[in-house]
Amino acid sequence: MSAADLTHGPNTGLGSGLSDRRDSTTPTSTVARPLRHVSTRFLRSELGLIFGRRRNQAGMGILAVVPLMIAITVKLSKPRPGAGPDFFASITSNGLFVALAALSLELALFLPLAVAAISGDSIAGEANIGTLRYLLTVPVHRTRLLAVKFAAITIFSVVATMWVSLVGAVAGLALFGGGEMTTLAGTQIGMGSALLRVLLATIYLSLCFASLGAIGLFVSTLTEQPIGATIAVVVINVMSFILDSIPQLSWLHEWLPTHWWMSFGDFLRDPIAWGDVTRGLLTAAGYMLVFWLAAWARFSDKDVTG
Repeated sequence: MSAADLTHGPNTGLGSGLSDRRDSTTPTSTVARPLRHVSTRFLRSELGLIFGRRRNQAGMGILAVVPLMIAITVKLSKPRPGAGPDFFASITSNGLFVALAALSLELALFLPLAVAAISGDSIAGEANIGTLRYLLTVPVHRTRLLAVKFAAITIFSVVATMWVSLVGAVAGLALFGGGEMTTLAGTQIGMGSALLRVLLATIYLSLCFASLGAIGLFVSTLTEQPIGATIAVVVINVMSFILDSIPQLSWLHEWLPTHWWMSFGDFLRDPIAWGDVTRGLLTAAGYMLVFWLAAWARFSDKDVTG
């Protein structure tokens, strides 16, 4: 048999055989491809590093000290009606207010500092110890790397805020009991509704802190020094509070990342005041989007040397 027969012969040639196989089956353009498995291994590994480090565990311990101190101090002190913020004045009537009082104290420094440490270390820490290049040669696409890093920062923000709230609620209920809660409007709500409102306030604050984490992620792409990135995020947080306290800058206040944080107290009104809460969530979402995109723009073409 000649080479021509193999190529052009009817039904016996190699070329016609492959052609007949294509003709007798589904066209190649419509062949169903198996779905690509979405793995969470990278995210689980990142969370394991965050929550497995002793310094972060120590930080979580420090966060828990504040609600414990509040509960014990109020229990041992003599009641002074009308003294201090509403949350503190209401602690003796319902232990859940310990969680809210702890959040109101820690939102200015301790919780933002914890988020700043995690977000500042996210990229700069990898570059500093020389593992960033290894991550990108596994290979891990840079967009996916940033998405996973920000997801881990957000999860940490939620866990850290929930931890403060949980410790405060448990300590408060143990020392002062529960029952009906008096809202900031003076009305009474049941224990179940009170727990739900404390949970909503906690989730709201955790999303606000996640927006600060997005700023930290961007700053972390600018340097290979995680401590420097952490300090920069803390300075941004403090400057936002300072600017928010200057009346002459009232036109700027609602655009600051920290301006709406204290609106978590609106969940304790009856009915819930959704106006400022909604604006706070939109502001947080805007900061998340803008600074994640800024981090992507900076990191997508960055020369990785570490």
